[in-house]
Amino acid sequence: MADYKYNRTLIALIIAGLLAALAVGWQRHAVEVSNNRVEMAIDYEDIIELALTEGVPAAELLPRFKAAGITTLTVYETTLEKLHKQGLVTVLPGADLIGRIRTGEATALKQGNGQAALPDAAKVYIFGEPGSSGLSARVLAEVKDDLVRRLGAQRVAQLVAGDNRPVLAVDANYEKLVKWNLGLPRHELAAAADYGFHVIVRPSNYTKVQAADVEAVFERIKDFNNITGIMFVGEEVLGFPDLLPLTAARMKERGLTLGMIEHPLQLQFVRQDGLLQLAALNDYRAARVYVIPKDEQVKLKPAEAIHRWAITDPERNIRINLLRKYDKPEPGKTLIETNLDYISGVNEKVAARNFSTGPAGVFAPYFPSRLLLAVIALGATAAGVLFLTLLWPFRRRYQYLLLAVIGAVLAVPILAGGGNAARQAVALASAILFPVLAMTWQLDRWQLKEPYQGHSLAKILVDGLGSLAVAALVSLIGGLYVAAILGDVRFLLEMEIYRGVKLTFIGPVLLITVVFLLRFNLFEREPLRTPRDLWRQLVKILDYPISMKSLLLLGFGALAAWVFIGRSGHTAGVPVPAIELKFRAFLENVMSARPRSKEVFGHPAFLLAAMAFYRNWPRVVQLVLVIGATIALGSMVETFAHLRTPVFMSLTRGFNGLLLGAALGILASIAFQVLHYLTHLLERRTKVYE
Repeated sequence: MADYKYNRTLIALIIAGLLAALAVGWQRHAVEVSNNRVEMAIDYEDIIELALTEGVPAAELLPRFKAAGITTLTVYETTLEKLHKQGLVTVLPGADLIGRIRTGEATALKQGNGQAALPDAAKVYIFGEPGSSGLSARVLAEVKDDLVRRLGAQRVAQLVAGDNRPVLAVDANYEKLVKWNLGLPRHELAAAADYGFHVIVRPSNYTKVQAADVEAVFERIKDFNNITGIMFVGEEVLGFPDLLPLTAARMKERGLTLGMIEHPLQLQFVRQDGLLQLAALNDYRAARVYVIPKDEQVKLKPAEAIHRWAITDPERNIRINLLRKYDKPEPGKTLIETNLDYISGVNEKVAARNFSTGPAGVFAPYFPSRLLLAVIALGATAAGVLFLTLLWPFRRRYQYLLLAVIGAVLAVPILAGGGNAARQAVALASAILFPVLAMTWQLDRWQLKEPYQGHSLAKILVDGLGSLAVAALVSLIGGLYVAAILGDVRFLLEMEIYRGVKLTFIGPVLLITVVFLLRFNLFEREPLRTPRDLWRQLVKILDYPISMKSLLLLGFGALAAWVFIGRSGHTAGVPVPAIELKFRAFLENVMSARPRSKEVFGHPAFLLAAMAFYRNWPRVVQLVLVIGATIALGSMVETFAHLRTPVFMSLTRGFNGLLLGAALGILASIAFQVLHYLTHLLERRTKVYE
C-alpha cells in the first residue's frame, strides 16, 4: 500500500534520547541502592496490651521484642481514657463525683484560696495523686497544659480535693473528652529510651493551630535523642494549613524523617492534608511506610504476612515496616511466641534482601539534569514522528518541521525548570509508542517474507526468538525513557505518580490494530495498495454478517478487554483468581523479581505470531496474536511507570518475563506443531478409508 521508510535521522535522535535515559537511569540507580536501611517499628501500645493480655510484665516483654528485630516504637498522643486505665489519673463525670460526695466516697473540692468549690454535673473532673512530685503529678501537669491549649484557660480550672489531691475541672463533654488526644506522653518516651528503642512520634494537629501549638509538640520531645521520625495522626499534618514551614523547620532542627503511610490500594498515601507539602519543605527527608490493614491481617497467617513483607520493601521502596501484633496464637504456640516468631521472620526476610535495620533510610533529594531530560523529550518526539511516517509516509521536510515544533513544546518548559505536564506527556508517549514501533518493525519484516508451509519448526523458533529479543529491546527503550523522564525523588517517594496507566494499556492495542489493517487485508491475500483499498476493507468489516459464533467470539473478546483494563492500575477492579495468586507466589519465591502475568502469557503469542505468518494462518488469527504480543511488550514498558520500584528491579522483572515467556512460547509452538502433525495424519487416514 505504501513504501514505509525508517528515517535514520529520527532513529539517531531516539538513540541520543536512549543514551540520556541511560545516564539518568544510572544516577537514579545509585540513589536507590544507597538507601538500604529499613526501620522495624511497632506500636508501643501493642506491646503493653500484649503484656496485659498474657500476664507478663512489660519490662520482660520489651527486651524480647527488641531481640526479635524491632528497632523502633511508635508513641501516640495520650488520652484521658488511657491514663485512667494506667492508674495515673482518675477521670469522673461531674454527676458521678456529686454522687460520690453525697455517699461519702469522695471529699469536697476546694479552690486554691481554700474556698469550697461546688461540683458541676456538666463538667469533667480529673484527679491526680497527692503531692506535687512523682509521675502522676507530671502527667497531670502535661494534661493541663494540653487542655488549656485546646480549650482555653477559662474552661480548665485547678482545684484541690480534701486530701490535698490536685484536681482539674474541665468544662467539656465527658464522652468526647476522654478520647481526645492530649499530647505526647513523656513517660512512654522515657520508657522506650530506657529499653534502647528508637521512637517515631505520632502527634495530631490542633483546631485553628497556632505557632505556640506547634512549638509545644516539639517542646514535649526536646529531651529525647532517640526520636528518629514523625508520623501524623488524623486527616491533617501538624501545622496545616498555614504553619507547615514552622513544622518543617523544627523537624529539620531535629533531623526527623517524615513517615508517609502507603494507601491500602498501594496508590500514594493515606489522605492527610499538607503531607506532600511538608515532605517538600523537609527537603524530601521522608520515608514510605507500609502497614498491613487490620481487617486484612486477620485473614493472613503469619507465614503469609512474612512473605508479603519480603517483597514489599524492595519492590515499593518501603523504608518503615509498621507491624501490627496478632491477637490469636498459632497452633502449638502461645500468643507471645506467635508474635515474636512473626517479627523474627520479617526481620530475617529484610536481612535476606540485603537491607540493614535501624532509623529509616531516605533518598537524596535527586533531580536529573534538565538538559538530559530535554534530550529524552526530543527522542520521544522523534519516535512519535517516526510512527506517523509508518502510518502514512510524508515528506521529510514536514517530518523535521513537526519534530521541531513538538520538540520545542516539550523541551522548553523542561529546560526552564518546570515542565511537569511535558514530562508526563513524554512518559505517556514513550510508554505507548515504543512497543508499537517494535511490533510495526516486526510486521514489516514478516510482510516481506513469503509464507511457506514447509519451514521447519527450528527455523521458525530461531527467527521468532531473535525477533522477540529485538522487539523487547526496542520496547525497553520506552521503559528507560519513562524511568528517566520521571526519575526524580518525588516519583521515587510516590509523591508524584505516572498519570497515564489506562492509556498505556489501551493505546498500544489500538495503534497496532491500525498498523495491521494498513498493511494486511483481513479478507483477501492481495495486499492493500491504495487508501481506497483500506476504506473498502473497513466497510467490509462493518458490513460483515453477524452469526451466533461471531457473537460468542465478540463476547469473549469483550470479557478479555474487561479483564485486561480492569486489572490495570490500583483501583479495586477485576479480582485475581486463586490459581494465579498461587502462580505469582511461586514466581516470587524462585525469581528475584516476579515477571508480570501479561508478559508471561503475552510473549508466547509473539512466537505463535511468527508461526502464523510462516504457516499462512488466517489474517484474523495473525491479528489476535499480534495484539497479544503487543500487550506483552507494552507491559514491559509499563513496569517502569511504577516509579517507586527501583529501576534495576524493573529491568530484572522485564528480562525474567522475557525468558519465562520465551520458554512457554517454545512449548506452545511445539504443541501446535504436534497438533499440526496429528491433524495431517488424520486427514491422510481419512482419505485412505474413503
